Parts: sequence; structure tokens; C-alpha cells
Amino acid sequence: MRHWLYILLMMLPAAAYAQQDSIYFHPDTTTTETEVAYRWRFDLTKKPDANKAVWLGAIFPGGGQIYNGSYWKLPIVYGAFMGCGYAISWNQGRYSSYKNAYLDLYYDDQNGTVSEDPSKSYIAVMPDGYDLARVGGVTTWMNTLRSRQNTYRRYRDYSIVAIVLVYALSLIDAYVDAQLFDYDISPDLSIHAEPQIYIDMQHQQSAELKLAIQF
Repeated sequence: MRHWLYILLMMLPAAAYAQQDSIYFHPDTTTTETEVAYRWRFDLTKKPDANKAVWLGAIFPGGGQIYNGSYWKLPIVYGAFMGCGYAISWNQGRYSSYKNAYLDLYYDDQNGTVSEDPSKSYIAVMPDGYDLARVGGVTTWMNTLRSRQNTYRRYRDYSIVAIVLVYALSLIDAYVDAQLFDYDISPDLSIHAEPQIYIDMQHQQSAELKLAIQF
């Protein structure tokens, strides 16, 4: 019995050290559920630096969310960046195609070398089964190509603006999330009901029931 007691006493310091360095947080009676949730989420007991979160997010997308421990936001951030990047690439490709087709048709028209050759860029962008006569002639098709060129250039510019907004919103989110680190978001709501006397502008009294929600 004494032998096992000695072993138990020798293991107590190691157990205490392991408990101190453990990633699990065991709350005491003075710790609220909100504090436990935040400490579990961030694995630390101090508030994140909002400025550092913004700088990390500025260096690489999602850095602020990683620093704050909001890992669930990463698919949203990266998904938004990838979506805007794809939109920029696709609209740029369409813009370049219609721009080259317009320029090729313009120069061929000036030189009198317009043809129905499928290898021509202004023929390649036509819908299947269409030719210059069916699209209204050289002048009409040239105007159409110029209109589509301007349309996809505008869509490309909108996509660039969108990716800039996503970048800015990711920084704002990182800053606000760090600032609200210790904000009480306890789901414990309480309602208080009490009677009161209401006096209107004609000094007439009426009884009513007052309900107040505290959160």
C-alpha cells in the first residue's frame, strides 16, 4: 500500500504539468459558458490584436480569419476570391476574343479581304450555322462585335471591383471579429413582465402590461 502511495505522489507533479499544457479547458465555477466557448475556439485566454489581424489579412487572404481562429470562414473567403478570379478570367477571355474579331474584321473590310474562312476570328465567334449574310452583313456584325467587346470589358471591370470589395470585407471582418472577441453573446435571454399605468396626452390613465426582453 505504501509503495503505491509513493508512486501516486510522484505522478502528481507530472499530471499537474500535463493538465496545464493541455489543449482542453476545464472551467471552474467562476468561468462563464461564453468564456469557455471563446477559450476553446481560440485556444488562448487573451484578446487577439485587431491591428495584427488586419495586417495578416492584408499580407495573404484569410490570414486575419486564421489568426482569430475563425476557420469556418475560410471556405467563404477563398470561395469568394476564387469566384471573382474566375469571373475576371472568363470575361477577359471573352473580351479579348471579340476585340480581336472586331479588329480583324475591320482591317479585312478596309483591305477588301473579308472572307467566310472558319479560321478567321470574326467567323469563329459566330453561333453555329451562321454566316456574314445571316448576321446582317459586315457592318452589322462589326457593330455587334464592338458591342459585345464593350459588354465583356464592363463585366471584367465589375469583377475586378468585386474582388477588391471581397478583399476589403475580409479585412473588416478580421478587425471586427478580433474586437468582439470578448463580447458577451450568451444565448441566455430573459423576459420581464410588470404592470404599469399609461397616461396619454389628455391625461387619461389606462392600465397596461409591460414586457421587457433582456439580452
